[in-house]
Amino acid sequence: MPKTDYDGPILEIDKLSISFFTRLREIPAVMDFSVSVKPGEAVGLVGESGCGKSTVALGVMQDLGKNGRVVGGSIKFKGRDLGEMSDEELRDIRGSEIAMIYQEPMASLNPAMKIGKQLAEVPMIHAGMDEKEAMARALQVVTDVKLPDPSRILNAYPHQLSGGQQQRIVIAMALMSEPSLLILDEPTTALDVTVEAAVVQLVKELGTKYGTSMLFISHNLGLILETCDRVCVMYSGEAVERGTIEEVFDEMQHPYTQALFRSIPLPGADKNARPLIAIPGNFPLPHERPPGCNFGPRCDYFEEGLCNENKAIPMYPVPGNDRHHTRCLKFQEIDWQAPLELAEVKTKGDVGKVVLKMENLKKYYQVAANAMFGGGDTKVVKANETLSFEARESETLAIVGESGCGKSTFAKVLMGLETATEGTITLDNQEIGSVPIEERTTQNVADIQMVFQNPFDTLNPSMTVGRQIVRALEIFKIGKNEKERWQRMLELLDLVKLPREFAVRMPRQLSGGQKQRVGIARAFAGDARIVVADEPVSALDVSVQAAVTDLLMEIQREQKTTLLFISHDLSIVRYLSDRVMVMYLGHVVELGSTDQVFSPPYHPYTEALLSAVPIADTKVKKKHIVLEGDIPSAMNPPPGCPFQTRCRWKSEVPGGLCEKEVPPMRTMADGHQVKCHLSQEKFDEMEPVIEVNVAAE
Repeated sequence: MPKTDYDGPILEIDKLSISFFTRLREIPAVMDFSVSVKPGEAVGLVGESGCGKSTVALGVMQDLGKNGRVVGGSIKFKGRDLGEMSDEELRDIRGSEIAMIYQEPMASLNPAMKIGKQLAEVPMIHAGMDEKEAMARALQVVTDVKLPDPSRILNAYPHQLSGGQQQRIVIAMALMSEPSLLILDEPTTALDVTVEAAVVQLVKELGTKYGTSMLFISHNLGLILETCDRVCVMYSGEAVERGTIEEVFDEMQHPYTQALFRSIPLPGADKNARPLIAIPGNFPLPHERPPGCNFGPRCDYFEEGLCNENKAIPMYPVPGNDRHHTRCLKFQEIDWQAPLELAEVKTKGDVGKVVLKMENLKKYYQVAANAMFGGGDTKVVKANETLSFEARESETLAIVGESGCGKSTFAKVLMGLETATEGTITLDNQEIGSVPIEERTTQNVADIQMVFQNPFDTLNPSMTVGRQIVRALEIFKIGKNEKERWQRMLELLDLVKLPREFAVRMPRQLSGGQKQRVGIARAFAGDARIVVADEPVSALDVSVQAAVTDLLMEIQREQKTTLLFISHDLSIVRYLSDRVMVMYLGHVVELGSTDQVFSPPYHPYTEALLSAVPIADTKVKKKHIVLEGDIPSAMNPPPGCPFQTRCRWKSEVPGGLCEKEVPPMRTMADGHQVKCHLSQEKFDEMEPVIEVNVAAE
């Protein structure tokens, strides 16, 4: 069918139900799900992990594996039912008419084949193009996705590209045959915010250029706001609300949508005055869903006998608006405009004395220039370049920057997993930067603990939760005997708000958020003074993120812990931190209180970082500054200012100074430091990147 002669919905999913069949039972993954995508439209599918978003996408691709089956409803593409097509017809449509972009770019690329050849295969298979024509088309599309030096990229292997470049190649591959429908499944989760902003901008431009319809799956409401026209919110296998972005974001009609927005740190949230409200309880497992409304047990407006009556709840149109639907029995009784009942206002802990001090810390690595075979010249990788800062008791210091900027290297030196090349780290007036972990005292090891990004990798799968925490207590020599340690372990479970019966569970029986709590309990086992939290919530769902960040704050208030919070999510940083340190390519480029760093004047890199943060609020106006190019390699950093190759302010500095000299660290106002050559007049001209409550004008 030619791509232009169909004017109905490109995709029409009607009352779709999908189940997976195991030997024991049928597990319903998606129930009574309907959504349509019109030509040239982008529809967002939002929800937490396990709600069935990806199952819907796999249903559209007719790729549910051996155990998955569509058990009700239909999926129509351009008016034709996909379930009734032969394998051959489906093969023709997949890749040419419907293309899918997955979360992990390397899963879609062949590591042993050059990029150009992989791209050219698509039109050669689907459109019968000859190789020369296909390579010309590949060059065109790689240029479209704004990759530098397209002909070099076509000649490269996937491993020679950065994550952001790989994701662009996957997008290019999906666009090679100009599909009518593009399904994007969390396409930017593994990318840095600045790269994410560029990829999102790119997807929007290409959608307009090629007239492609899109189904955009994400758990990030800010991204959906920036990319989509309409949105469908899913919870536990069902669509619970559907409408345009403005309707769902500003006039929500379902308690789950409301709860979701209350648990994300929008501008204005404050950990003390306006804490986030986590959604109570846990997401139901597919075979343990409650009767009646799936969200009932966690809902503020639950009514016994109505919401849990054992019958299916349909989608209701919102009166006065036939495009806005909700799956709630009480939506007309709820006062959606009622002011938020404030969660309990917390008192801010007093920031105490300096606990940790770093002066001119450098960490260099010697690596073989020919890394594969060793030998030859060695090169120096400057992972950290003259870092200086201090952290105080009860303070949260956030460390932000893109991957490769040296944040984790600095954490390793602090933990003693690496030793400093130069400079000093003092903990309570004791130098520890040159002491590796095996030579540190038990007390020093217990004082500095870490909570890692991925809770799945940090727990021993063959040991119960309680035993893993007791093991940490043994190492830190806490408790006189096993009985005392077991008691202390139960108290730690109380501290992280996990039921005591979890002590005998295995890690596989816990959800991601629960595992992360076990990690936090273990970090606090030795009464840690300093906790380095390395992206501790990036692998978790939004509602769980709120609970885990709140937990970290509560423990900090009680124990006066110093928290070093490493993150690239500036919304969480703004909400949590007292001070912020911005890193780029091993350098600290800005350091100051959260208010100083989030309002102008800022370092040009901070400005770009702020512009890249997706914010799920229609009332926020944001400047778009898309960074050109990729982060330079730490093996071969640019001369002068490390940021000069991507800086939009460079032309404002006379005499090519940015390319010749590393800027000095300048103090702007009280404790606010910026490493930049810009003149004071230029700093004074800077405008805010994020303005709240102005978009409505």
